[in-house]
Amino acid sequence: MIRLGLTGSIGMGKSTVAGMFRDEGVPVFDADEAVHALQGPGGRIVAAIEEVFPGTTGAEGVDRPALRARVFGDAAAFARLEAIVHPAVGEEREAFLSRHAEASLVVLDVPLLFETGGDARVDRVAVVSAPLEVQRARTLARPGMTVERFETILGRQLPDAGKRARADFVIPTGGSLDETRAAVRDVIACLAGRTGG
Repeated sequence: MIRLGLTGSIGMGKSTVAGMFRDEGVPVFDADEAVHALQGPGGRIVAAIEEVFPGTTGAEGVDRPALRARVFGDAAAFARLEAIVHPAVGEEREAFLSRHAEASLVVLDVPLLFETGGDARVDRVAVVSAPLEVQRARTLARPGMTVERFETILGRQLPDAGKRARADFVIPTGGSLDETRAAVRDVIACLAGRTGG
C-alpha cells in the first residue's frame, strides 16, 4: 500500500481534489470529516472538549463558533484543543488503514500534514495549490470568513511555496476542473506499480 498524503492551504481546493481521487476509486481518509464526526452529536471527544472548554458543547455536539471564539488567537488554548483532537483523529486514521489494508493506494487528506509531522506517516505527498488571489477569493467567499480569520489561519499553516517545495506532486487548482482531474490521474498513474517506503 502506498499512503499518499494530500494537503494544501485553506481555499486551495483540497476537498475537490480529494473527491476526484474518490471518483477514481482511491480510498480517501478525510481528517476534517473525522474531526466533524468526533465533535458531532454523540462524538467521542465531545465530553473531553466540554471538560476543558466548558459551555462549548450541547446536544448537537461541539458548538464550533463558540469553541472557535474560545481558542481564536490563544495559542495555549489552541494547543489544549489539539491535544484532544489529534490523538483521536490518529485512531480514526489507523482504523481507516485497517479497513483498506488490501488497497494499493490510499489518500490521507490532512490539511496540516507538514505542520503536525504527518508527512512522516506517508510515503508520498501531493500538495494542492492555486495562485494567492484565487485562494483568497475562494476563502473570503466562505460564510462567516473574515480577512482577520483568513490571515490567522494562514499564519498557522506552512506557506504554499514551502509546501510545494516539500511535495512529491503538486496538483494545480487555479485552472479548469478538467485540468485538475488530469493532474490527479497523472499522480495515480505515476504511483501505479510503486511500493511504499
